[in-house]
Amino acid sequence: MKFISQLYKLKLLYNFFLLLALINIFFSTGFSHAKTFSVNDIEISTPFEINFNKNEIIDKGFVKAFNELIFSIVQSKDQIKLKNITINQIKGMIETFSIKEEKFIDEIYYLSLNVSFNKKNIFDLLETKNIFPSLPLKKDFLFIPVFVDQNKNQVSIFSENKLFSSWNSNNKKYSLLNYILPTQDLDDFSMIKRNINNLETYNFEEIINKYNLNDHIIMIVFKDNNKIRVFSKIFFNQKNNLKNLNYTEVNFDDDEEIFKFIDNLKLIYEDFWKSQNQINTSVKLSLNISINNSNNIKINNFEKILSNMDLIYNFYIYKFDNQNNFYKVIFNGTPDKFLEVMSYQNYDFEIKNKVWVLNDKS
Repeated sequence: MKFISQLYKLKLLYNFFLLLALINIFFSTGFSHAKTFSVNDIEISTPFEINFNKNEIIDKGFVKAFNELIFSIVQSKDQIKLKNITINQIKGMIETFSIKEEKFIDEIYYLSLNVSFNKKNIFDLLETKNIFPSLPLKKDFLFIPVFVDQNKNQVSIFSENKLFSSWNSNNKKYSLLNYILPTQDLDDFSMIKRNINNLETYNFEEIINKYNLNDHIIMIVFKDNNKIRVFSKIFFNQKNNLKNLNYTEVNFDDDEEIFKFIDNLKLIYEDFWKSQNQINTSVKLSLNISINNSNNIKINNFEKILSNMDLIYNFYIYKFDNQNNFYKVIFNGTPDKFLEVMSYQNYDFEIKNKVWVLNDKS
């Protein structure tokens, strides 16, 4: 009888831990997939006519949201590969959407949408097109534009330079780079003017050190009659990246031409930034990760971090016992990269029998 009683107690204890593990699974925050890509405040307007169809307007919003997402995570050279994506394909990648606002003003219908795309489906689509996406990371750069008229041996900066005054006046919503322009300083102008003949090698340190931004872009536009050469020095991650571009017949007295010129340069800088944050989605590292299931808060925090990490392709619980949940994590990168990005979140792992065990101290 004593043995049967002990066995009964063990069964109760096992059932308790089994119930606890099930609770951890079914009420965890990130069980199914890694996070979505959210594109908010998509605005569409159309005349309110007899053949008005609200669903068609919403579809236009979906297309606009998809395009904005692609502009932010795909380099310009690859965007043309996605030109013929159908509305049904786009709808198939939408996780959720909501109508933020709709209104009628003077026979015009206005619609504002928030759209969330399933990240895994987006990455799958891009992989079929042989496109490597980039992390949609925003970035501040100190931006110093200098204009040199070589015919007049004259340098322009600050408000007398139209590139300076117009640079931030036509920013795109999906742009990742935020350009911090220097304040107007006569000493800076004098310094640049004194170095007009060696601007490509001049380090601009006296100006850069005034700002709390180590990463910067120095853009020098040389005008020689109708020939335009743009020399860019992009300093990021303690490295200088040099670019030389040639243009012809840019009329700097025409605002429309200036904006086209600026848009082209911004596209080049955006592509550079995307190249620094590219994800190789063809690399899918499969990791088995074990985490103690006695602490619901710890589990929820861990899953939330996985859900918010763009390099995580997918994750799910593939088994559990009365002590641990075992996760299958698909990571777009190397084991060292996984350890690196997780260390930023103060997570430490120990490998035991091909399972990455999350340390209790993490």
